[in-house]
Amino acid sequence: MTELLAVVTITILAVISPGPDFAMVTRNSLLLSRRAGVLTALGIGAGVCVHVAYTILGVGLVIRRSILLFSILKLGGAAYLIWLGFKMLRAKPAGPLEKLDVPALSDLGALRTGFFTNALNPKTTVFIVSLFMQVVEPTTPLLLQVGYGGFIAAAHIVWFALVALFFSSGVVRVRLLRLRHWIDRVFGALLVSFGLLLATTSVTKP
Repeated sequence: MTELLAVVTITILAVISPGPDFAMVTRNSLLLSRRAGVLTALGIGAGVCVHVAYTILGVGLVIRRSILLFSILKLGGAAYLIWLGFKMLRAKPAGPLEKLDVPALSDLGALRTGFFTNALNPKTTVFIVSLFMQVVEPTTPLLLQVGYGGFIAAAHIVWFALVALFFSSGVVRVRLLRLRHWIDRVFGALLVSFGLLLATTSVTKP
């Protein structure tokens, strides 16, 4: 029971903390559609499953002990965030709001964006690997460990789906959309900042 409470508490605190996942879901929900935001959240959940899978299989221990592997993951994730950010920074003032009826991102594109934003985020690697190595006991049954992983992924999906619902509804969204190119630039700057921060942080074992 103590282990379960620790996993639940740490997961909730980690999920609600601002980061690239939050920025991407908010941006897609606000500027594109509720559907795009929710699908981005589902993609994030799928990315979490990747981290959980390699951690349970033992690959996480290898990453934990290898500065080289962690550096490659960190720089790859940083490059992806910076690339996404620069794309948003190039946003230009658009025409009438009615043009938003044409989606700028396909369903698969929204899923893919959420997936890679999370799967390539080394902070998620650190979180999940550390959680399983320091909180979950080695004697914990495999089925229960899989259950923990399912909860972590579900917590990400539920939280970011709620974020998507919030930012895709109401009069506030309509008013903010008039400044959508500036919003895109702000979130682009945030993603570039996250990427640069990851790239320049000294490498330590997770």
